[in-house]
Order: sequence, then C-alpha cells, then structure tokens
Amino acid sequence: MKYSDRILLVNGDITREKCAAIVNAANRSLLGGGGVDGAIHRAAGPRLLEECRQIRATQLPNGLPTGEAVLTAGYDLPARFVIHTVGPVWRGGRRGEAELLAACYRNVLKIADERRFDTIAIPAISTGAYGFPPEPAAEIAVKVVREYLSDHEFPRTVRFIAIGQNVSVYQRLLE
Repeated sequence: MKYSDRILLVNGDITREKCAAIVNAANRSLLGGGGVDGAIHRAAGPRLLEECRQIRATQLPNGLPTGEAVLTAGYDLPARFVIHTVGPVWRGGRRGEAELLAACYRNVLKIADERRFDTIAIPAISTGAYGFPPEPAAEIAVKVVREYLSDHEFPRTVRFIAIGQNVSVYQRLLE
C-alpha cells in the first residue's frame, strides 16, 4: 500500500524484500535469535553470522548497544545489505524506551542516507519478544521516518513491513 511517494506499508515477510537494505530487529549479540532476527539470519545464510562474529571481535566486543545500528552484507537475501539495530525491551515506558526506539530509526536512516540507499525495508522494531506496545511503537516509527525524509534525499523510499495487528496500526497512522 502506498501512502506517499516515499513511504509504503507492506504486509509480508521482510526476508523477501528486494531493496538496497532490510533492517534487522537484532539482539545485542548480533548472533541471531528469534523472530525477525532469526528469520533474517536463516534467510541470509551462514556468511551473515560470520560477518557478525567478525564485527563483534573487531568493533563491538560487548555487542551492539540499544538504539545503535550497524551495516552488514545481505548475502543470500534479495536485499544487498542488512542494517542491524537493537530496540529497547519494554519495561513500562518510564526507562527511556521511546527515546531508544526513536534512536533505532534515526540511526538506521542515517546509515541508509550515508550509503545513498534507494529503498529500505523496516520491521516493527521491538514489538515482538521485546514487548513494546504496537501503537506507540508505530507512532514513533512513522514520526521519525517522516521527519527524517523531510530533510534528506536518501533513502528515497521506506517500506514499513508489518504482520498481524501491526498492519492495521500502521494503516491508521499512515492514512
């Protein structure tokens, strides 16, 4: 579904998105996990895990901090690259979760801008196992993306990839 020239909503599987980069809602270790993280690692193949281990060994020995982002190749994915970001675990909303989630989106967009990526696909970060309520998480995502795109040429298009209840939440916010 198209909502503007630069923002789209896709109900589907992020691992099948053909674009410059997909975003991985990673865990701090960068070594794979459940949900979107596990699906991306499985679809990308073992070379993604090898690159993530190398990043851990050389750049991020303590893992990727919450709110930050790092780029890897996409390997066996249709996307050329993966931008990994660690969303916050929901702890009631009074421990900076909203600010950390906004930082995830800003840092992802910054990498896409620096690399001049045409199109990126972003899942609903932190709304799965990390428990961030879908409505406020989507509000943050849409706000940050709209603000960023208003001042930057890249990425040219952002696809929000949603499943389940997140689809209707994003539809309401984007209409």
